[in-house]
Amino acid sequence: MLPWVVRRTRLPLLSSRCVNCRSESATTGAGRFRVNANGNLLDVWLLVRCVSCDRTSKITVHERAPVGSLDPAELDGYHTNDPGLVASRLLDPLLARRNRFTLDWKRAWRLDTPSARLDEAWPVQVEVVFEDPVPVRPERLIAHGLGLSRNEVLRRIKCDIPLRRSTNAGFTFTVMAGD
Repeated sequence: MLPWVVRRTRLPLLSSRCVNCRSESATTGAGRFRVNANGNLLDVWLLVRCVSCDRTSKITVHERAPVGSLDPAELDGYHTNDPGLVASRLLDPLLARRNRFTLDWKRAWRLDTPSARLDEAWPVQVEVVFEDPVPVRPERLIAHGLGLSRNEVLRRIKCDIPLRRSTNAGFTFTVMAGD
């Protein structure tokens, strides 16, 4: 079985309307948090910047959270702008739902495939693994990885999930011999 891996190359853009210029895209840039203390309560925000007008906005990560309720290592990550923590918060679907944004994954991922020749033995089984929840349509991913047209993918591929429905979970497929 050949392993394919979908990897993030950068953080995805946020699809969220800017209050200043009404643009739809924002970025986390280098990824910075803002932590504000009010007595024993903390507010934590992830700062994002509009790609059109450069206006900075905040995405609420924690609101009025008691200091003791946060893991000390996590709190330290907020103070040091830990890139791994920025990525995990940005990719959290609950945070996206609460703050009403979606992620734009265009040009933010790559497909790593082994350099195996597909003309050696038929059928060929491939396992696709996602390191991050990149939503892709399997037919497009397979067409890109094999250099086939999408029609040929639909004809030659046997897959354990629907080919025309987006997924961000791993799957396997079998490449059948061409005619």
